[in-house]
Amino acid sequence: MDADRKSAVSSFYGRKGSLDALNHDFNAAAPSSARSPRGDDASSFFNPDRQSMDLLSGPPSGAMRSAGYNGSSFFPGGRIEPLKDEEEQVDNDPGWDVYADFNNAGPRYSNAFGIGGQDPAAYQSLPGGAGTPKAESTIGSSGPVELVTVPAMGAEWGKDELRGMTKAGKRERKAERRKQLWQDWTRGRRGAKWLTKRVMVFIAFGVIAIIAVLIGILLPRVPDFALSNNAPLANATGSWASAVDTEFSRVPANFSFPAFANLQVDTTSNYIPIKLHLTAKVFDLASGFIIGTGDMGKQTFAAKDLIPIQLPLNFSYIANNDSDTTWVDWYNGCRSKSQYPNGDRPSVQFTLQLSMTIDGRVGSFGSSTTVNNANCPIELPTNSV
Repeated sequence: MDADRKSAVSSFYGRKGSLDALNHDFNAAAPSSARSPRGDDASSFFNPDRQSMDLLSGPPSGAMRSAGYNGSSFFPGGRIEPLKDEEEQVDNDPGWDVYADFNNAGPRYSNAFGIGGQDPAAYQSLPGGAGTPKAESTIGSSGPVELVTVPAMGAEWGKDELRGMTKAGKRERKAERRKQLWQDWTRGRRGAKWLTKRVMVFIAFGVIAIIAVLIGILLPRVPDFALSNNAPLANATGSWASAVDTEFSRVPANFSFPAFANLQVDTTSNYIPIKLHLTAKVFDLASGFIIGTGDMGKQTFAAKDLIPIQLPLNFSYIANNDSDTTWVDWYNGCRSKSQYPNGDRPSVQFTLQLSMTIDGRVGSFGSSTTVNNANCPIELPTNSV
């Protein structure tokens, strides 16, 4: 139990003074080492002849009462401050001046820490002997001073305001607003719930994935071409047979004839039909001179299929004389079989170069193949040059 909360029976424990330094004057006497005498054990508290502790049934006034529980049995509760209403009721009360307490010029609030000027721990006077500060009066001899704010003289519009009225200033403000909107969106301050930066990232990722899948399915692939091994060249038929004259001449040395190239188009890598424009060039394998051209125009080919086609070729070559190697090789290969023993004509050798443009793809694509043993697609008459 706390010491200052314990009941102090005066006849048994002895009375203890208050510890409130502000309520009692400070006792500067040095503490004594002598032990205080102990009270008699045989106090009135244990006296069998003591009076009753009941206040209602006790002896009449003036008789000795016991040290029971009464108002003097407890420590005093300290200084009792007056209530606010009680202070207001005091007439002619000037109030407490804190400066007077510090300057030793008025009633002291407490003497517990000594008197100023005599004890170093006491309050000291303000330097210079300054008294209580007084409120300065702002009222002159001629009356109160009126403070009026007068704006400075100058242009009605500032430079920034004048620039803001121009087209350049308006463009700058719009650019600043767009920049601010972009910064607010990237920092998550705009976009509500479904248009935040994180949601837009997921949407963009989904759109990119869908586009990638569509490109993988819908993008046309370049088809593969294969030239027939048994009959790379075929004799022209139909309208193409009469479109080009068949002729071999020594003076001037030249030849021309129509033919077909037997090709196979491989579209197994495509998921949708493709549309392409196919052209061709034929080069002599020995000399490297171009001896024929072909153009099939735009054609549509089904997907996932192997499609045989005949590419029309126009063979045409002009030489300096009939001793030209290219002219001689093709003339011997296209002569009549009756002019050779066993009917075996020499084979012709050439390189077929294909070029194509595909709808839906940028640029042109090409492929080429070399033929070392091919039969001439035409047969000249016996009386040919």
